[in-house]
Amino acid sequence: MEQLQSVPMQVKKSKEQQFVQFIIERCKQDKGFAARLRRADNPATEYQSWEVLGPWVDLENKYQRLPYAAVAAAIGRAKVIANGNLSLGKALANAYAEKGSTQYSDQAKARLRRLLACDSVEEVCRVIRPVLTLIDSKGVQTLDYSKLLSELRYFGEKSKIRWAQDFYGQRAQGEQGEDA
Repeated sequence: MEQLQSVPMQVKKSKEQQFVQFIIERCKQDKGFAARLRRADNPATEYQSWEVLGPWVDLENKYQRLPYAAVAAAIGRAKVIANGNLSLGKALANAYAEKGSTQYSDQAKARLRRLLACDSVEEVCRVIRPVLTLIDSKGVQTLDYSKLLSELRYFGEKSKIRWAQDFYGQRAQGEQGEDA
């Protein structure tokens, strides 16, 4: 009887993971590319990123385009070298964390509440821009941009709950790796 050879299975990357990997790699190689992306989440200059976003999304559909633009702009600004593993809620909590304290500042809570009050993809993509800039400026660990992109693409109650639970540290460790 023939023995079956075990062939290592390749895990297929999601569209979000492929996009984030593409953007990170291109930003590392091309500073002009990164500069165009930094303008992607500004409505007045967003068109400069359409060449990059076009192959990934329907540019006419703002509910597809805006999450990709927001994440691409954040990557371009943050100058990341690899996708991270930190959720948005945890990154926001870490950005305001004081050494030795488990309390979160009123400012951190206010930013979280503002994100949770958003009712549409369009609104959350507009509100998240300064939050992502703040997180990057505080030097906390790198965000999981592919997870964030997925949460923005399918923005709704589940995304809000996940951000709140991650912020307050109530999600179990096993749930941290779940996809949106």
